[in-house]
Amino acid sequence: MKTIKITFLSLVAACTMASCDFLEKEPYKITPENYFQNETEVSNFLTGIYANLSQTSFYGNDYMVLAGGDDLEFYGGSTGRISNTGLICNNTTTSDAAVTQFWADLYSGIERANMLLEHIDNVPSMSAEKTAQYKSEARFLRAFYYFNLVQCWGDVPLKLESTYSSGTVTDKDIARTDKNVIYKFIVKEMEEAADEGLLSAKDLGYKPNRISKSAAWGILARVYLFWAGEHNRDDQPEPAEAKSYFERASHFGQLVMGEGHELAEDYWDAFIDMCSDKYNTSGSNESIWEVEFAGDGTGDVRSEGRIGNTIGLQCADFSSQSSLVGKADPGYSYGFLWATPKLYDLYTRNNDKERFTWNIAPFTYRALDSDADKDIKGKTGIVGRTFENQELYELVTGSGWYGEKSYDYDGADEGKEFVNKGSQRGDVYKKAVAPEEVRKDLCCAKFRREYEPAAKRNKNLTSINFPILRYSDVLLMVAEAENEYWGYPTDLAKECLRDVRIRAGISDNTNDLNSQNAFRNAIKDERAMELCFEFTRRFDLIRWGEFVDKMNEQVDLALSGINWNQGSQVAPFFRVTSAYQYFPIPDAEKAVNKLITGNNPGW
Repeated sequence: MKTIKITFLSLVAACTMASCDFLEKEPYKITPENYFQNETEVSNFLTGIYANLSQTSFYGNDYMVLAGGDDLEFYGGSTGRISNTGLICNNTTTSDAAVTQFWADLYSGIERANMLLEHIDNVPSMSAEKTAQYKSEARFLRAFYYFNLVQCWGDVPLKLESTYSSGTVTDKDIARTDKNVIYKFIVKEMEEAADEGLLSAKDLGYKPNRISKSAAWGILARVYLFWAGEHNRDDQPEPAEAKSYFERASHFGQLVMGEGHELAEDYWDAFIDMCSDKYNTSGSNESIWEVEFAGDGTGDVRSEGRIGNTIGLQCADFSSQSSLVGKADPGYSYGFLWATPKLYDLYTRNNDKERFTWNIAPFTYRALDSDADKDIKGKTGIVGRTFENQELYELVTGSGWYGEKSYDYDGADEGKEFVNKGSQRGDVYKKAVAPEEVRKDLCCAKFRREYEPAAKRNKNLTSINFPILRYSDVLLMVAEAENEYWGYPTDLAKECLRDVRIRAGISDNTNDLNSQNAFRNAIKDERAMELCFEFTRRFDLIRWGEFVDKMNEQVDLALSGINWNQGSQVAPFFRVTSAYQYFPIPDAEKAVNKLITGNNPGW
């Protein structure tokens, strides 16, 4: 049912410039002048610009170790895992592979967008409407790639022409441009794209696989909020214009609110859709923009990702046992991302049971230990789930919960206390323990492979989409921007926060939040509970000026061992310095671009 298949098309690759560095200096033999001859070719090339979103270097895999890692989530697992790439384990270098490839991917997308924009007006037989739409999508994507560059690196080279546009590939070094200049370019491009050619979400059938006006306006709100907090990561006084950025963030968020989006009835609905290879089936149109993945590793469509496999509910590997399907093999997941006790406590403090039981694993899948000595270890597959406590068991398996839409592991031991894995079948729960012994560093459960439509799930590849923008995020951005611009929570700010809290099934306390600071803190907590594991938290903390402090607060807590099983292993991941508010400029880029001298602070 996915209409855009995000793949590396061979003809796109043929028209993309190859390079010895990431600002694309050496072209392939085939030039774009030979290619843009009709609307189909333009559409295919535009698909190639979208494709950069789904590459392994971006949302396809590495973004987890680049933008993940904050006070709510850490890289972990039972084997004491440490990532050797990215920033997530506080061990990055200027030659880091994930950092280097992410830089390359973003500039590759920019190069492709520049190429399309330089040739689209000369394509014969294209309607004015289609030309405007495709140009607007390319302009927005180029701006979005620049936003990622600025958000991660600050000052970066601003490249608005394709490498070969001047007919030569010499003298192409570009110095870094002040980030404020790039921000001005980003917001201008995104706003004009929305006004001049992007279709509305309604016109697109509310399918979030393509850029709509709603997506552009929502991302504009995100850009303005991060721009408003740039002074915090540089430890500078707030500039006079920062207040106006909050007004613009609220303005664009409110435009989205008039586009027919709503919150789904239940928090998990949007994620079940993403995991099921579907779009907004509840009719709420909550999901506004998703990174597109499709296929199961076996068919003609090969644009799979790894959402659910690397970030998602941990499960053992039964992929080689073809007879194990359905609930016997809910899908292998490494489960690299885990919740800190801070997130656990935030949910319990707010009595937020719906988002808790979906985002943090309330159970682990269980096979039989008695199979271990047989010819095929675990030959019966998963026979039940072991819940962390009786309350979580009763919640998930009770009526009105997502358990009604998930696998039900009934068996002789259904509803009993967990004893051992030797023979128990069915859903069981762990024995109650003292408060200080309760385990609170649990696996991320947001993306669940059991909903994948494939009859037999691939070990590592999934068709699960990733949400770049949901309507709840827009509501919380409007609420925050209103509070910051006016200096107090307006009626609109309270309404937006109230809607998110009511959907989550928690008490409405907005009428008690009458000061700017109280409301600000409530928004920070709400964004944590609503958007955890969607890679917004790290950048939220940076723009609030809290990243270093909030990360380091977790060090002693982890080392204490109270409610942590992996604390001693992961404590060093939180001991970050202010250098980690920026990514390092890759050595590989500096080696070929002689106009980039020095690096970001601390690198």
